[in-house]
Amino acid sequence: MAKDKIKVIITNRQKDVAIPTGLRMLVRRCCTAVLQLEKFEGDAEISVSFVNNEQIKELNAQYRNKDIETDVLSFGMCSEDGKYDIDPQTGAQILGDVVISMEKAVEQADIYGHSLQREVGYLTCHSVLHLLGYDHEDNNLERIRMREKEEAVMDMLGLPASSSYVVTEE
Repeated sequence: MAKDKIKVIITNRQKDVAIPTGLRMLVRRCCTAVLQLEKFEGDAEISVSFVNNEQIKELNAQYRNKDIETDVLSFGMCSEDGKYDIDPQTGAQILGDVVISMEKAVEQADIYGHSLQREVGYLTCHSVLHLLGYDHEDNNLERIRMREKEEAVMDMLGLPASSSYVVTEE
């Protein structure tokens, strides 16, 4: 039986934060680990972009009507019937786009007292779960489930939490 292929296309669209060596590989490992944890079947394609605060603020205003920078945005490609678009060249399911503010990731790594790698890994896991249909906006139980899955992946990758997180109401 052939192993499913996971293609992660990573683009750096900002110049404010240097991308550390190994960060792209970590992002790929995070995407793969989430799909394995969720028992996702078939070939998959995910696009990940690194942007700055100004760029993510523009996207957040355009697509979510929130005129503020955020850490990560997810743009899922799943249709109402639970099907993903297919890349005609590869046959892979296109899960969607992940957009990470590298400036925000640096800020949050400092706030939480862990590495930039852990923060970007966490944001990637969080966002890929959104691409798979998880939504925590109006559901605290879903928020807790997502957090458990995110931390399970972080542990699998050797990036456990260095501090406890407090979930705040927005």
